[in-house]
Amino acid sequence: MSIIQSFRSVLSPPHRAATPFLALTGGIALLGRATPWRPTRLIGNLALAGFGFCLYFFRDPRRVPPPRADVALAPADGRVVSVELATPPAALDMGTEPVWRVATFLSVLDVHINRMPAAGRVTRIAYHPGQFVNASLDKASELNERNEIALTLPDGRRMAVVQIAGLIARRIVCQVAEGDEVLAGDRFGLIRFGSRTDLYLPPGVAPLVLAGQTMIGGETVIAHL
Repeated sequence: MSIIQSFRSVLSPPHRAATPFLALTGGIALLGRATPWRPTRLIGNLALAGFGFCLYFFRDPRRVPPPRADVALAPADGRVVSVELATPPAALDMGTEPVWRVATFLSVLDVHINRMPAAGRVTRIAYHPGQFVNASLDKASELNERNEIALTLPDGRRMAVVQIAGLIARRIVCQVAEGDEVLAGDRFGLIRFGSRTDLYLPPGVAPLVLAGQTMIGGETVIAHL
């Protein structure tokens, strides 16, 4: 990535989910800095810093998916923390045969927009309240608050994306509904302030990535379908 592209990513417009956070911190910053009382001005300065952090955290850079229909793309930015065989979420009715699961951990510094790994139709969404343990741990897939999405590909095969809340995250945003037709790289939600996104590949499809690699949501190829 060039320096110009890096700046464009950092300075990209925020996702609309940032609106209430920007309004709150921006309003407090304006009120605080408009008064001569030192404690109030300090609060205003802290709110201004919070405003800047929200702009950065909710940034929504443009992504260009590869012009291929036979690949699965990373559903999120971040670092791959595990690549292993796992049983798909039971609520998605995808069977009990283990498939490859690629888990990507998003720190507070990563872009938090979730993107569709492939084109298809959303056939099932299952939300589960839960705990908020460190999202980089394997047990987060079963214990943490999460939102599971089943995606049926044009050839009938199924894959799944799971949004998992983390130690700090407390809010999962999902912007698709059952029956929606989606394209590879489409935005479908986000998780506020640190999280994890798991991708369950179709049976027989092996991942091309390893733990420790860095993903770019909507662009990095995770597997050939």
